[in-house]
Amino acid sequence: MKAPRLQPTLRLDARGVAKVLGDLEARVMLALWDIECDAPARSIFERVAREHPVQLLTVITVLNKLVAKGLVKRKRRDGLLHFSARYSRAEFDVYVSRRLVEGVLGFSRDLVTASLVDVLAETDPDALEELARLVQARLAEEEGK
Repeated sequence: MKAPRLQPTLRLDARGVAKVLGDLEARVMLALWDIECDAPARSIFERVAREHPVQLLTVITVLNKLVAKGLVKRKRRDGLLHFSARYSRAEFDVYVSRRLVEGVLGFSRDLVTASLVDVLAETDPDALEELARLVQARLAEEEGK
């Protein structure tokens, strides 16, 4: 995956992909992922405008910014510019998750690791068990090398 250009900061108070994108950029990306094919700007605008008051030209500007960031592809078809997500939602989530963990571990590996375990224990014990399983599998894999 060629690295898209994302803002180097994380918005802790935002939800989902808006943590690493602007709010409207996130809405546009979600619309593109929902559409799952090339679409003209107006179709993307109509999908975004169902839940968020926005102007067509604003959506076009955001689409062009997302093209510059490497997140969206743009091509001309039937005299109109069509846009599509360069990466699937799953590919984007994997990339961002890895970058997030790399960045957070640069803060204090021991404290972040302990905090992750504590937060999972408090909020999602099943996820904590899954983490333990993944750690054990990785350790066994490393021993086998």
